[in-house]
Amino acid sequence: MIGHLNGKLVEKNPTELIIECGGVGYEVKISLNTFSAIGSVEALKIFTKLIVREDAQILYGFSSKEEREMFNHLISVSGIGPNTAMIMLSSLVPDEIAHAIQVEDVATIQSIKGIGAKTAQRVIIDLKDKMLKIVFSSENIFNQNNTNRFDALTALVSLGFDKKSAEKAIDKIAISDESVEKLIKEALKIL
Repeated sequence: MIGHLNGKLVEKNPTELIIECGGVGYEVKISLNTFSAIGSVEALKIFTKLIVREDAQILYGFSSKEEREMFNHLISVSGIGPNTAMIMLSSLVPDEIAHAIQVEDVATIQSIKGIGAKTAQRVIIDLKDKMLKIVFSSENIFNQNNTNRFDALTALVSLGFDKKSAEKAIDKIAISDESVEKLIKEALKIL
């Protein structure tokens, strides 16, 4: 299918990009980790996964092969769809997810919005052997600090949260460095 896109970044928001490649603008769903890693570049290469459903064809984008690999592992688990996998990758970096699975940390996985105890246990059972064979980079990709509360609210609403609940969660957060990534991660813990 479509393994990666290499083109001009036309539009960027916390959950979605539009990349122009050869005159065609591709709409790509992204995680907050990818949003952070991209920064403010014009030319962009993004790794992708095309999900074809009966009613839609959705292109998911990732800043690294490791993040795409984790996405593929997550959607292979019964009960984890692409949207839930993107929420997981927005809450934790691939290395943190892999580590939580390796040490059977149900609480960390369950702390992600939309993941209950049974699903967290299923993720661990289904992926533990695979995670023991994988080594992900643990570098911190959060380096962009020029975002605001509006972007965080937009991202949370795009992820399916009620606008009023998302606003209340963001208002409860007191972070001196108000990057959109930190705001959303903290809001996801509250929601």
